[in-house]
Amino acid sequence: QVQLVESGGGLVQAGGSLRLSCAASGRTFRYSNMGWFRQAPGKAREFVAYISKSGGFTYYSDSVKGRFTISRDNAKNTEYLQMDSLAPEDTAVYYCAATSSWPTNYRATYAYDYWGQGTQVTVSS
Repeated sequence: QVQLVESGGGLVQAGGSLRLSCAASGRTFRYSNMGWFRQAPGKAREFVAYISKSGGFTYYSDSVKGRFTISRDNAKNTEYLQMDSLAPEDTAVYYCAATSSWPTNYRATYAYDYWGQGTQVTVSS
């Protein structure tokens, strides 16, 4: 069992930055592949970024590539999402997710077993 708790969300102006954190409980974090997803009002939850258990592989959605950076610190059981050059369309609730499997489709919500409660990110224009 893995419990995930996101933090770091808030209100920021367009062009600004935020860093989200996802703290994981348990000893299995270092064996978990991790992802970030987001969900805007009235829209489906969408993939943002993925990082493998070792941190050696990272993938991003086209909409955030070059602006967001996913990372992890296995010693601290924490995953991060550095978000730069934020735009109003980045406004959403952001969720971290974990899976102990090697996901066949890391972009899909069904590939993940555990989810955090989400943290709100609001970008004003």
